[in-house]
Amino acid sequence: MLIRIRRASQVLPREITAEELYLRRRELIKGAAVATGAALLAGCVSPGESEAEADAKKEPGKASAASAPAAGGGGPAELRFTSGSKYSTSEPQTEFEDASRYNNFYEFGTDKEDPAEYGHMMKVKPWTVSIEGAVAKPGRIGLEDLLAPHTLEERVYRLRCVEAWSMVIPWIGIPLAAVLGRFEPLAAAKYVAFRTLHDPEQMPGQRIRSLEWPYREGLRIDEAMHPLTILAVGMYGRVLPNQNGAPLRLVVPWKYGFKSIKSIVSIALVESEPETSWNVANPGEYGFYSNVNPEVDHPRWSQASERRIGEFRRRKTLPFNGYAEEVAGLYQGMDLRKFY
Repeated sequence: MLIRIRRASQVLPREITAEELYLRRRELIKGAAVATGAALLAGCVSPGESEAEADAKKEPGKASAASAPAAGGGGPAELRFTSGSKYSTSEPQTEFEDASRYNNFYEFGTDKEDPAEYGHMMKVKPWTVSIEGAVAKPGRIGLEDLLAPHTLEERVYRLRCVEAWSMVIPWIGIPLAAVLGRFEPLAAAKYVAFRTLHDPEQMPGQRIRSLEWPYREGLRIDEAMHPLTILAVGMYGRVLPNQNGAPLRLVVPWKYGFKSIKSIVSIALVESEPETSWNVANPGEYGFYSNVNPEVDHPRWSQASERRIGEFRRRKTLPFNGYAEEVAGLYQGMDLRKFY
């Protein structure tokens, strides 16, 4: 029998601060700040936004992804993209300051604000992605060349975290199906496996065995090819911040947020269901599919409702995060309670 000895520095999922307690702390601090007329909560000040940036978000122009500025370097760079997607929600968007400062990216630390504090350590230019496995045209390709044939588009999606908080984020990216199609998947390709950058020098959270590194995720091939599934390179009209998964992340809006892997360096088409990081870490709590299902509670909390960041009252969680009409057919005949 294999016995694992836990290191003193290792953080287990059950030891992570409860989301409710964390959010409540932030609300109380914010309330006190308003009452005293103080400035915004320390560490949450938004980067300055120019008039050009504001205009770009109001009336984005059409351009190919090849014209998009690369991530990294100075302040947030603008992107050019198409908007008005039929898949976008009209719900109010989460403030950029919250979306860029409150997130999970364990490669930089287990606290919600660690990614924003340490994300600058990651160098995202140049960036290459490996396309492997059951494809007719495998190889390594630079990010610019990966994006070049495609037009960036904005998709305003709901994001639901397994911890029962949620956001609405305007992502900028391209359909994953369009990218995979260029490499000609073979009949043996039943799943798509993704891998994040592994570099503890750039990602200090990887120096701690909170998870097995590198971070890995996967989708069934029909999930990957679904038109809702995108590879994002930006958000809020700007190049994707490092803390949100620059320069390339997956966005699968009907699944819990941890399925949307960040800072991707490898995409492999495979025949068997791939291992995924949270399922390996705690298979009793995190399944491969991890579709948003308000009727299936997490073993340690209810999933029936959620806290939308920026709101004070909880709201009902929608099946498939509100995308049931588009994706429920993918799971017809399956026991969704089994695949938490």
